[in-house]
Formats: sequence, C-alpha cells, structure tokens
Amino acid sequence: MPNRIYLDHAATTPMTAAARAAMTGAMAAWANPSSPHAEGRATRRALEDARGAIASAYGWRHETLLTSGASESLGIALGRSMAERIVISAVEHDAVLRAAGPAPMLPVGADGVIDLDALREAVTPRTLVAVQWANSETGVRQPIAAVAEVVHERDGWMLVDAAQMPAGADPDVARHADLVALSAHKRGGPIGVGALLVRDLSVLLPTGGQERGYRPGTENVPGVLGYAAALAEPEDLARLSTLRARLEEAIRGAGGVVAAEGARRHPAIGAYRMPGMAAAAQLIRFDLGGFAVSAGSACASGSMRPSHVLAAMGWDEQASREVVRVSFGRTTTEAEIHAFVAAWTAIARERAAA
Repeated sequence: MPNRIYLDHAATTPMTAAARAAMTGAMAAWANPSSPHAEGRATRRALEDARGAIASAYGWRHETLLTSGASESLGIALGRSMAERIVISAVEHDAVLRAAGPAPMLPVGADGVIDLDALREAVTPRTLVAVQWANSETGVRQPIAAVAEVVHERDGWMLVDAAQMPAGADPDVARHADLVALSAHKRGGPIGVGALLVRDLSVLLPTGGQERGYRPGTENVPGVLGYAAALAEPEDLARLSTLRARLEEAIRGAGGVVAAEGARRHPAIGAYRMPGMAAAAQLIRFDLGGFAVSAGSACASGSMRPSHVLAAMGWDEQASREVVRVSFGRTTTEAEIHAFVAAWTAIARERAAA
C-alpha cells in the first residue's frame, strides 16, 4: 500500500534485509539438525552458531532455548517451572495473564511501575515473579535490578518478559534475570521464532525431545538464522527517543495526554489520549489518513476492551478508551513523525470545535 506510514512497530516490525537474506539462504539448503549425516551436522553447526549469536546479543552467558516466540517462552517458564508460587505484576502482557492463571497480581503506581513494598510482602521462597522489561502499551520500564534484589533475597526467581527489549538495551536483564522471554518479530526477525534464556535449567521441568529436552520438535533453522541476523543490526535508540520526544511535545501542545509521562519508558513506545474522542474513532481516522497505529497491545486491540494496564495505573474506563499507541522502529523517519503530528493536530482541533 503506497504512501502509508507504519507506526505500529511494537506489534511487529518489518524484517531487516539481513534477516530475509539469512532465511532465504537457509531455506535453499538445510537439513534436520538432529540427523547424523554431513548435511545434518552442517545445519547443527549453523543452528548452534545462531543460538550463540542470539545469546551474545543480549549479553547472556547461560542456557538459550529456542522457541516459537515470546508467548511460548512465557508459557514454558510459567507452566513448567519448579516454583511453588507464581506472582505477576498487574500490567503484564495478556500472554502472561493466560499462562499464569489465577496468580496474585502486584499493584503498580500511577506511573505504571511495580510497588516494591507489595513485592516484598508477596515473595516467599521458591516464588516465581513475572515482570516485563517494558510495557507493550505504555512503554513503561520496570526497575529490573530493584525487583531482582527483592526476589533473590527471598530465594525466589525472576522471569522477565523482554519481547520489547532491543538487544543490548539493558545489561541489568542479563545480570539479574533467571528467565528471559524473547521474540524475533519484535526486533526485525521473522514471525514464529523466539527464545527463552535460562540461568539454571534445573528451574524447569523437562518434557523430552529437542532443545536439551525442554521443547520437542524440529528446530526452525531458517527462522533462527534470520533472528540472529536481525539482532546483528543495532537499533538506534537515541534517534528513536528524539523522535518520540518531538511527537509528545506536539501532542501535549494539541491538548493530548501522554500516559506515564514521568516514568522511565521505552524510547520507541508511547500511549496518548485524545480527550473526547474514542480510540476506535481515532484509529479509523488515522487509518483513512494513511497511518497504522493501534490501541493497546496487538493481542488485545482487536477486542477494543478497556486496557487492564491503564486501569491498573488508575485510569477510568472513559479515559482509557481514548488512548492510542504509537510505536517506532528502524524504518521510522522524522518526516513520518511530522506527518503524524499534522494528522493528530488536525483531528484534535476538529474534535475540540465539534
């Protein structure tokens, strides 16, 4: 679709050229990496090299299990851990909410940051605490080192949902997390590939098969090679942070509200309220104008139900239904942000004059 501007990179971001090339090459010639013949051994070497590259990109020096994506990684971590209790924050992704079942939820403040006092009261020995690196709706980042300190001093484990984390963005994750869920398609790799970083495999119950006995099924070698290739291309976070700052200045000037404005946030994700106009109406206007944005996370935006994330931060239902998410990626340009600002301002002025 020509002349459209894609600003929904938190849902998925386009594959990089290097990722496409790596996948194409692997698809042209590969064999089952579990086969003993020369072709299988060559594929195994390529797979293990890619596994090592993925781990290295995140500064990880422990085990790396390859999966079909962050949702499966979270399901393995939450469903097969040796934990006696699971605790999650109230703003976790829907994939965590589903996998954790009726787990106790830790409150967050108006800034979306986890309540560390509540965490201290909730964690007992052998408790698994799930906390995201950055929220997929608001971009709010959690204090990984501070959470880990509380969890580990009480002999618990910490699972970090790092699907939205660019490689190398936060060394605290590699230093402190016990389990880390990753997704390729959020970082310029292919859909259907992810990883679960594991500090100590004894934390998980094995089921047999591939991936050291923790995930049966033939490995997606082309996808894994594509993921590794994508991670080799750094994301310019300083540039994205500058773009977000310019967008937010304009939105505030047009009467909009920036969610969790004072919190430490992902440089490429923001949630914005246009008072008096429902998010559904905004999405239609923006889509007709050639802009791809969303309301909430990709897994929940289709239902248009009120955001549990904003509700946990104290937003009422009406206000939360007026919020859209804008997210950037490698391909986002300053000109695209200027165009979106012009569209936002025009719609806001029309709404104010109505």
